[in-house]
Amino acid sequence: MWPITLQGELIELRSPRLSDRAQWNRVRAENKEWLSPWEATLPRAPEGAPSSEFLSKRPSFYAMVRALHREARAGRSYSLMMWQGNNLIGQITMGGVIYGALRGAHIGYWIDRNYAGRGLTTDAVKTLTQYAFEVLGLHRIEINIRPENASSIRVAEKAGYRFEGDRSDFLHIAGGWRDHKCFVKVNDLVL
Repeated sequence: MWPITLQGELIELRSPRLSDRAQWNRVRAENKEWLSPWEATLPRAPEGAPSSEFLSKRPSFYAMVRALHREARAGRSYSLMMWQGNNLIGQITMGGVIYGALRGAHIGYWIDRNYAGRGLTTDAVKTLTQYAFEVLGLHRIEINIRPENASSIRVAEKAGYRFEGDRSDFLHIAGGWRDHKCFVKVNDLVL
């Protein structure tokens, strides 16, 4: 089942490739300020805490791609590059995949500011949600969004996610624990 390519109405979602490195690095560098208010950061952890050494530095692109492939093959997380034609425009991840009584996951994404506001992220969310429901048989997917991120809230709503509630101090972002709004979509086809 991995690697995969999913075709949306406006974009293509594709498993990351080592050959994407130059474009990914360029887009991330050009969008550093645009993305930094929304991206997860690592809280301080006591020395010797589980995973603290591994998470203390960002992996190389190659190590990241290898880890993303390993997680997807294990069925725990699916991270896809968002493409419009030959342009890498963002990334979307469905992580925390759980099979069993919950059968759920959560989605996170980022997009190049030059492509924002065109419905491309909404298309990516709809496409990945369809894959999760129809291929993986998941029942519930969450998107957790900072209250200040009105654009991302619109993405969730346009993709058919409904507001479920607030989550206090939910994720560590931009150096502190931040509140989030939780949006959910449920697959009525899975019993």
